[in-house]
Amino acid sequence: MALKDSEKPAPAAPDMEITWHAMSAEQVLDQLQVPLQNGLTSEEAARRLEKYGPNQLQEAPRRSFIMLVLDQLKSLVIILLIIASVISALLGETVDAIAIISIVILNAVLGVIQESRAEQALAALKKLAAPEAQVLRDGHRTSIPARDLVPGDVVFLEAGNFIPADIRLLEAVNLKVEEAALTGESTAVQKNAAAVLLPDAPLGDRKNTVFMGTVVSYGRGHGVVASTGMHTQLGLIATMLQTVEEEQTPLMKRLDQLGKTLGIGALAVCALVFIVGVTRLVLSTAEFSLSDPFIIQELLNLFMIAVSLAIAAVPEGLPAVVTISLAGGMREMVKRHALIRKLASVETLGSVTVICSDKTGT
Repeated sequence: MALKDSEKPAPAAPDMEITWHAMSAEQVLDQLQVPLQNGLTSEEAARRLEKYGPNQLQEAPRRSFIMLVLDQLKSLVIILLIIASVISALLGETVDAIAIISIVILNAVLGVIQESRAEQALAALKKLAAPEAQVLRDGHRTSIPARDLVPGDVVFLEAGNFIPADIRLLEAVNLKVEEAALTGESTAVQKNAAAVLLPDAPLGDRKNTVFMGTVVSYGRGHGVVASTGMHTQLGLIATMLQTVEEEQTPLMKRLDQLGKTLGIGALAVCALVFIVGVTRLVLSTAEFSLSDPFIIQELLNLFMIAVSLAIAAVPEGLPAVVTISLAGGMREMVKRHALIRKLASVETLGSVTVICSDKTGT
């Protein structure tokens, strides 16, 4: 007796552990519950879209404006400048306080502007990589946005098409695909839909499968979508990139080290000057008493002198000079079509001593 639709088992999830390349075309269609002659119905496609989500790479939440600003204030040198400006204001040195805090604000504004421009450029590039796909729905060949693809959709491929998802081929007529973006292989790969491979076949040897992000360079064919979105091989790479821990660049490490050295040195000098001054005051005063207004005034003067020396040790112009220099380097790299998100990365690239590449130059 035939099962009702509600009693049919759910199609296989687009799990990356399923070795689609090790199955025959009939097994893949059976696993994904796809009628080859008519493709999925609109209703079934809508159910799968709701279950598996849109066919697009999920990016990490973009940082807010407040987070961008705070990132510019993490350096120890910047923190020392902020402390110096606060102390200057408390001591009545209003002009010095305004000058120091203006440098801090200028440094933060330049950093935020450069990172915001890079974010906008990256978002624009992402919009360009959103092609449409020719699919079989309700027995008719139709064009839909690639983000609406679901596991089980039958997709038609022709020369020049971007591969919109990971697809197990059902037919390949002289089909060649450029997979350099994924595998690094510089020459187009000849595909064979009839091949059934070993489960542990390397990515570059899966001749019966095409992958999201690659391009058809020759021939035609069609296949069934096996994985979409973050379940694709490209999605796996995106997941790995999003989970990489950020490390300080060489320049940031050196600036932090400079900040620590200046901070310790400034405190040491401040303490030494104050101690020497107090010692001389004690030796030159017949009766040293903290209740004496003259003694209190002299101690306050000594403290202000020591603090002024500490503030003078902080290089107010260093962060601005560094930021302006990096911004200039970033502009030069943009002219050469190199897009950089973080200013500090300009110096990091200059610190590279070894570049590893494979035979294709990637």
